[in-house]
Amino acid sequence: MKLVECVPNISDGRRPEVYNAVAAAAASVSGVTLLNVDPGADTNRTVITFVGDPESVLEAAFRLTQKGVEMIDMTTHRGAHPRIGAVDVVPFIPVANVTMEECADLARRLGERIGKELGVPVYLYEHACSAPHRRNLADIREGEYEGCERKLQDPSWKPDYGPMQFVPRSGATVVGARKFLVAYNVNLNTLDKRLANRVAFDIRERGRMKRNANDQPVLDAKGEPVWEPGILKAVKAVGWVIPEFGCAQVSINLTDLDVTPLHVVFDTCDERARERGLRVTGSEIVGLVPRQVLLDSGRHYLEKMGRPTGVPESALVHAAIRTLGLSEVKEFDPKERVIEYRLATPAPLASMSLREFTDELSSESPAPGGGSVSALAASMAAGLASMVAVLSHTKKGFESKQSDLDRIAVRAQELKDRMLAAVDADTAAFDALLDVMRMPKDNPAREAALADATVAAAEVPLGVLEACPEIVELNREIARIGLQASLSDAGVGAQMARAGGAGAYQNVCINLGGLTDAARRAALLARADAAWAAAKSAHAEAEREILEKLRGSL
Repeated sequence: MKLVECVPNISDGRRPEVYNAVAAAAASVSGVTLLNVDPGADTNRTVITFVGDPESVLEAAFRLTQKGVEMIDMTTHRGAHPRIGAVDVVPFIPVANVTMEECADLARRLGERIGKELGVPVYLYEHACSAPHRRNLADIREGEYEGCERKLQDPSWKPDYGPMQFVPRSGATVVGARKFLVAYNVNLNTLDKRLANRVAFDIRERGRMKRNANDQPVLDAKGEPVWEPGILKAVKAVGWVIPEFGCAQVSINLTDLDVTPLHVVFDTCDERARERGLRVTGSEIVGLVPRQVLLDSGRHYLEKMGRPTGVPESALVHAAIRTLGLSEVKEFDPKERVIEYRLATPAPLASMSLREFTDELSSESPAPGGGSVSALAASMAAGLASMVAVLSHTKKGFESKQSDLDRIAVRAQELKDRMLAAVDADTAAFDALLDVMRMPKDNPAREAALADATVAAAEVPLGVLEACPEIVELNREIARIGLQASLSDAGVGAQMARAGGAGAYQNVCINLGGLTDAARRAALLARADAAWAAAKSAHAEAEREILEKLRGSL
């Protein structure tokens, strides 16, 4: 499935009847999921986040812009955040199976429609920009709404779409395609905007204007100010005061998380604040954030504490939220604020208690069945490998092995979560196969649909089976280098991985029995045979080594 995110910023954060109506306009499009509406009273700005397939998101972005232009009058707007129009900026961001160029095309199509149908001047930015001097949003927005009329009189700032004349009520709109941007504010223990700006100028890529002994700007040969670069790349920042929160903030845009992760920004702000006699008291993420941002931050801070990082995902998220102080000024609920958690499909089986799952398993319903149980066994096997690694990491005498222990634990956690997801995926694939089998036999689409559903039902246990050799090896390795008091736990992990693989292999075979396409059946069976042989071989070696150690200690 192709997935695009759109994060419009509108110039109203004080009237719920306005920003909710604007958000509802986007949500009215089928195929779009509204993820978040984040208003700010002092900034007088609302960040709206929604996702969906490209065409649906394009239509939703237009309806949102149309409603925003209708309801927001910029002639009366006042707020702390830089802005150029009622619907200030509309970025498209690739999320899944979509290229940046496809998002740039969406931006151009939206810009053209806004210009023609709404009569609003439109500028394209970032990956959709029409000229190098228009790539940076801050450059387009320089002078803000109050300078928009003057900007439109400059031929070098002719809009990409729409009229080359000032529209007082709506101002202008900036549309583009960009990487995922995190709007992030770091809280300071001051109400002095100047101090917040000093920290902002320290950290941001652009830095600050160089000044002479008389505090006058230093100019280059062309008469332009000379800039002293800041510490962090791909970071934009400015200081402001939010009376609502009772503090000044360093307001930051992280434009490339691969270059500068969020936790690096937080730590750098903390260092620069302390050097200026200030303290960072917490931080705030505006809108939604990818899960990986919190996982990376959690691992970073656990590592700084000397703690193992191969822990459950929930523990990583908790460490990030607590260390970054994300709930200081507003509650940060990861279920609502992390994109993947908002879009996650329900996992009814994995969410059950052990009693509930076993009761459901033992009922007359054919699902969950052996496929789900096999996936659960593999998940528990990976969990045991992680457990022994984490336990060993905290013990004296294992300092030299901590890197390997972390590697094992982190990988085991990844496999644990993947196998746990397969518990529900196996049952869902079986249910989908039953639905196809109920199609009328004279339906011409039935045969192809049945083949695809059969393959899908086989591929879930095949994925479990192919993971089992690695899970066995993780338990075998941790049995060698980990805490010997937990040797039997690693041994049970290896046994459970073999059991999960054996069950998954049998489920592949029974599903393939209904596949009439001989070529597809042979290809899937070959993969299954290879994975099952690898699982048995790895298990035999692990069992031999672990039992020799266990019996040798008697």
